[in-house]
Amino acid sequence: MKIVFLGGGNMANALIGGMLKQGFAAADIDVIELNAESRARLNATFGVTCHASAEAAPSPDMLVLAVKPQQMREAVAPFVGRIGQALVVSIAAGLDIAALSRFLGGHRNIVRCMPNTPALIGAGITGLCAAPEVGTEQRAAADRVLKAVGSTVWIEDEGKMDGVTAISGSGPAYVFLFIEALQQAAAELGFSAEQGRQLAIETVQGAAALAAQSSEPAATLRERVTSKGGTTEAALRTMAEKGVKDGIVAGVHAAEARGRELGKLLGAD
Repeated sequence: MKIVFLGGGNMANALIGGMLKQGFAAADIDVIELNAESRARLNATFGVTCHASAEAAPSPDMLVLAVKPQQMREAVAPFVGRIGQALVVSIAAGLDIAALSRFLGGHRNIVRCMPNTPALIGAGITGLCAAPEVGTEQRAAADRVLKAVGSTVWIEDEGKMDGVTAISGSGPAYVFLFIEALQQAAAELGFSAEQGRQLAIETVQGAAALAAQSSEPAATLRERVTSKGGTTEAALRTMAEKGVKDGIVAGVHAAEARGRELGKLLGAD
């Protein structure tokens, strides 16, 4: 299978590196990248063939769209009428399948994906949604590529993809904010920056690992740490008074609404 990446940025680098570790051959991967330094770096790092233009690239079996959504219409124009029944996999945020299909002259073999930044270290989670025209083998091919950088979850209702963006796409920022708050509190309690960083990050890592390994709801795990009249109860009571949980939930809803809004703007004719 010839896989062509349109764009050679950070996420493309993560995917290519992960794919090679999973057994994909460098000879089967080409990258279209305008920047000469980026082309040289991709070739030196991964041994993949790079091209300065879409016209110079071979016909793909899979075309991975890894350019910014604002650049998508212009970037894919050279492929209109050239890609036959190739599978198009988009990792551009916001652009829905209908818009991508219009940009590609009516092409419908499209899988829309929403990875997140932990994919850069192979720990991502990606939501995928396929157009009805995409067959089982093509879905499996897209899944294999995105699994190279973490886990995948298939969403059958494309209307929920903005929710995926709000929860897991933007989610790392929420976690970083929590770590930032713990580090600030640690500094105020007299710990060094290094100590505060270690205490905060390893607490988050450990709690997430415990939640992942447990079949019990997060609420149950929280209750187990919360002794009546103890320190955790005091902290959670204050956080509830400050609206921490409600603020997080409201923030996710705001992100989902903004995603819908941006999708309409980016996909407009």
